[in-house]
Amino acid sequence: MYTFSSKLRTFSFVLMLVGILGIGYGFLTAPKTIQDVEKILKEEEAAHHEGGHEATAEHHDVKAESHEETAKHSEDIHSSVDSSSIKIEAVSSAVHDTLTKAVSSNHEVEANNKIGVKYEDALKHVEHKEHAEHVFHQLQNKPWAALYVACIFFMLISLGALAFYAIQQVAQAGWSPVLFRVMQGITAYLLPGSIIFFILLLASGFHMNHLFVWMNEGVTKVGHENYDAIIAGKSGYLNFPFWIIRALLFLTVWNLYRYYSRRNCLAQDESTDNSFYKKNFKMSAAFLVFFIVSESIMSWDWIMSVDPHWFSTLFGWYVFASFFVSGITTIQMVTLYLKSKGYLENVNSSHIHDLSKFMFGISVFWTYLWFSQFMLIWYANIPEEVTYFVTRINDYGITFWGAVAMNFVFPILLLINTDFKRIAWIIVMGGTVILLGHYVDFFNMIMPATVGDRWFIGIPEISSLAFFFGLFIFVVFSALTKVPLLPKRNPFIEESKHFHY
Repeated sequence: MYTFSSKLRTFSFVLMLVGILGIGYGFLTAPKTIQDVEKILKEEEAAHHEGGHEATAEHHDVKAESHEETAKHSEDIHSSVDSSSIKIEAVSSAVHDTLTKAVSSNHEVEANNKIGVKYEDALKHVEHKEHAEHVFHQLQNKPWAALYVACIFFMLISLGALAFYAIQQVAQAGWSPVLFRVMQGITAYLLPGSIIFFILLLASGFHMNHLFVWMNEGVTKVGHENYDAIIAGKSGYLNFPFWIIRALLFLTVWNLYRYYSRRNCLAQDESTDNSFYKKNFKMSAAFLVFFIVSESIMSWDWIMSVDPHWFSTLFGWYVFASFFVSGITTIQMVTLYLKSKGYLENVNSSHIHDLSKFMFGISVFWTYLWFSQFMLIWYANIPEEVTYFVTRINDYGITFWGAVAMNFVFPILLLINTDFKRIAWIIVMGGTVILLGHYVDFFNMIMPATVGDRWFIGIPEISSLAFFFGLFIFVVFSALTKVPLLPKRNPFIEESKHFHY
């Protein structure tokens, strides 16, 4: 039986406490009124004024030169008039008529200019107000978005581990049964993670934030100032009642499968036949059919719909690859930790090697999907599609390209070597980068649509990550203490114990 280390338990509590404090700080420091945002915008404008002063000085120099040239030109005219033989009376009359017309014309120009200035001022005021309101929503979204990204990321890690566990059951894999308890421990987080995530979905539905713009008031009402024809066309699918019912259905079924499959696995240890194993086989096959459909819809509902004008037919697979490799990596990391503490004596280097191969292979699969989605949209250059990547490249260049380096370049260079797939410290280093890289990947998927260019990885983001990481550690390792780490009567347990590659 595994014993939860007091140091690790304390570490998880510290992470949760620090996370809660940082999350609270993020919400407290978010702007509460439009006036707060206007102050922020004024400070930003003031910071740019110094550069503008030099341009203004150059403009004044140009105007001064222009006045000198005008004066010189006027003197030339007067000298020409004095030296001419035209009668003074005729000149005076002509000048008088010209001046009268000029004055009349100037009055009209001045009147038109005043109207134009007033119109421009009114337009600037409206634009400034709209911009301030937009920035207000973005800055208010920031702590919510940070919480949302960390919450969905850790919940989907446990879901990825659950999908991997179901695949092992259906494939009747002979190498993996010694790792089943590790997988079941990681999937224990799915229930608390789902509850917290569902609360966040409800908060969005009750307009406590603006993460999902299709939920804004009036977006589907013709004539309303917020009316959006594209969103209105999708309202049969993107409406809160249907959306939240789908979420409740998916989360419930996933958690029910996790509960009953674990219960059958434990019952198999006490059984005299393989009846519970066969039940798990059938249940896992049905779950995987439901999972692959619900996972795609989930990715549209919870991630892609933050950009309701954009869509990708590859998106469901892309999101799956991201959290699937994260789940497998987490299984590897927990396994190595338990091995280092003297547990899992039946897990050998071949098991570690196989998990590393999955880490490597799914990282390449993720890269294939990333490139396929990016290349096709970028090459087609359809404005409503390519804007998704233009926004991320322009405003999120570091994290956008950084995710590619962390999730593809680094795993390829580190894990392509066969020997490296068995060396613990190399695997831990690679696994850490992969997990952080896929957090950044989820960050890139959600943040641009919710906070725009007002992003930075600060206290709300780090605190949210710390809280859910601490909760994840506490739930997973508490679950591991409940049952023996080795399934006793799995039909393939002996093959798994003596697995060598």
